[in-house]
Amino acid sequence: MLVCIPALVVLTSCSALESRGPDTSEHFEPPPASAPPDPGVDPPEVRLHEPGDGTRPPESRPQAQLGQWAESLSAELNIPRTALQAYGYTARQLERDGPGCRLSWTVLAGVGSVESGHGRYGGAQLDATGRSSPEIRGLPLDGSEGVRQIPDTDGGAWDDDPVWDLAVGPLQFIPDTWREWGVDADADGEADPHDIDDAAMAAGRYLCSQGVDLSDRDDFWTALLRYNASRDYVEEVVAWADHYGRTSRAQQPGDQS
Repeated sequence: MLVCIPALVVLTSCSALESRGPDTSEHFEPPPASAPPDPGVDPPEVRLHEPGDGTRPPESRPQAQLGQWAESLSAELNIPRTALQAYGYTARQLERDGPGCRLSWTVLAGVGSVESGHGRYGGAQLDATGRSSPEIRGLPLDGSEGVRQIPDTDGGAWDDDPVWDLAVGPLQFIPDTWREWGVDADADGEADPHDIDDAAMAAGRYLCSQGVDLSDRDDFWTALLRYNASRDYVEEVVAWADHYGRTSRAQQPGDQS
């Protein structure tokens, strides 16, 4: 269990979920890996949503363009199709907006695995629009043992708690950080931390901030430790990300990307 230890500067991910990881019928630990992890099979190019394109209904999310790619990998990776679409689309978006970052979808998948089992913590499921049901929330950040103390900053708007903040959504953003980095990635008119499309894009933007190159080992560690200041956390993310990358290549051995 990763908790928000007061001595750590955990800026984005501050979850206090009782247990985390993929929702699998059999417990699986990926082998240790070194950063940066395997980037996996590249998602196909997509038409990125532009600000002038206007809003879309949730069922027409641009991430759905990656349906076939996600379908080909979902079962073997044990990642919901909508989550894979969100990770792949974010990687494509940031490839254009911040090409020097070199963010791979496998890194986002590693974060999503550790944070909430890709939106499946506690029996939750992702629907076709990328929202988890029921919504995922961590424990109140009330300063109890092993937990940071963060009085309410959002009036309970995202975490339903008017007294203390809680980490929310499939990537476990605390409200104050979501206020700074939240984004409407699926163009439905709302930046929603409970929507994996929006959460993945916000996480990608955060990881790519400050001019890092995630294909560089030192930059990778710098970025991930800013996301969550725990070496154990980063090592777990790397292990899952590398597992996803290598497994995706085994599924499509002809890929040379």
